[in-house]
Amino acid sequence: MKTVVIIPAYNEEKTIGTVLANVKNHIPAENIIVIDDGSKDRTPQIADSHGVHVYTHKLNRGLGGALGTGLEAGKLHDGDIIVTMDADEQHDPAEIKNLIAPIEQENADVVIGSRLLKGEGMPLTRKGFNWVGNVITWTLFGIWTTDSQSGFRAFSYKACEQIKIRTNKMEVSSEIIKEIKRNRLRFEEVPIKAIYTQYSMSKGQNFFEGIKTVTKLVILRFRK
Repeated sequence: MKTVVIIPAYNEEKTIGTVLANVKNHIPAENIIVIDDGSKDRTPQIADSHGVHVYTHKLNRGLGGALGTGLEAGKLHDGDIIVTMDADEQHDPAEIKNLIAPIEQENADVVIGSRLLKGEGMPLTRKGFNWVGNVITWTLFGIWTTDSQSGFRAFSYKACEQIKIRTNKMEVSSEIIKEIKRNRLRFEEVPIKAIYTQYSMSKGQNFFEGIKTVTKLVILRFRK
């Protein structure tokens, strides 16, 4: 089965080169796609130098917009399995094989890598924010996950055909859970490492952005 890896990236020139070098140890360059979400730095140029496919948004749309483009690109590149991972070194490409195994074994349509199943390495504050995200996602969409906000995921081609991404920002992680339930897709979680650096800790939502995300999720819950 052909695995295609999608990496959304916005102003990630500090890390994208290292991430791609590591991913290429496990996935051929021609099966790696970077979605440059309107970066103002050298992210697209560095990605292009690694011989991977680069799709560029002229304007910054946000994580949801980048993932929507990425899933469509994965289908265009005939991916039997489409993996999403972050561009800030939070994910270990060596774990891709464990992430995609339930789909290869035809036991799941979507797999989410959970940092909480191992329970090690995740800062307490991030655990707290993640737990809140899990509760909100479960309350609105009816599926409990231990790591609803994880960016390390795998989708079968069938799942990518059925999942419709409407959101543009950080609320996309919970929207994916909504789409799993709406389409009655088989879903599993597998444990992954929690890798945090000073750089990755500097990214993420602040309190006010979190409130905006919750508001958008409530609207999404009742959108037809």
